[in-house]
Amino acid sequence: MHGEISKMRIKFVRGMWGMAEHSLQANLKKIKEAGFHGVEGPAPFGENDKHQMKCLLEGYDLDFIGHQHSDLFRDGASVSDHISLSKQQLDNNKELGAVFVNSQTGKDYFSVEDNAHIIREVDAYATSIGLNVVHEVHRGRFSFSIASTLALLDAVPEIRLNADFSHWCCVHESLLHNQLDGVNRAIQHSDYIHARVGHPQGPQVNDPRCPHNKSALDAHLAWWDAIVERNKNDGKNEFYISPEFGPEATCQHFP
Repeated sequence: MHGEISKMRIKFVRGMWGMAEHSLQANLKKIKEAGFHGVEGPAPFGENDKHQMKCLLEGYDLDFIGHQHSDLFRDGASVSDHISLSKQQLDNNKELGAVFVNSQTGKDYFSVEDNAHIIREVDAYATSIGLNVVHEVHRGRFSFSIASTLALLDAVPEIRLNADFSHWCCVHESLLHNQLDGVNRAIQHSDYIHARVGHPQGPQVNDPRCPHNKSALDAHLAWWDAIVERNKNDGKNEFYISPEFGPEATCQHFP
């Protein structure tokens, strides 16, 4: 993939996950110097912290993509908790001028009806304050599997997704070759990519450059290209990709 395809600009963002500098300013400075167009991360709740982050984002000319968890990782959160906590986070993301919000939404143990209710309420509130939400494909959430995601697409056809299919590779213990219809349907709803390469035994290969990971990398590249092409054909002017990779792991067989 290139930095620009036809008239649609590809913008790369760095997630705050895994950033380890001593301060927010140092982390954002490092992200800017690395050539990223923006950053994805949680908006703080404190007014002073929000003001500082907004000033730093403007100072470094970084786009901001809000990142939130509908339960704020609160163990045992109810369906109503997921809705109210999401709304609070959306307000914070709005104050920081988020381009859009990436949400890890619902729970894998909630019913289709409960997860659909959360998604409808979150999306409706976001729309009311002028934000768009993509719901991340992620283990532990409504989207933990292809089947669970398709059930929600049936219940709420307007859902927009953040495609991180690495999680599905792990859950389904495959590169999804036997579920291409489901993958292709999800691609039609995908407006953002977390570009992490998964494999049948985990959500992240040790190094995507390693020859023994070629089949996994090729599968993911095909999915990402299809998503980018679909968004380009839909007339989008910009498309965001987060090249997500966790703690570094060295491949001993790669020169």
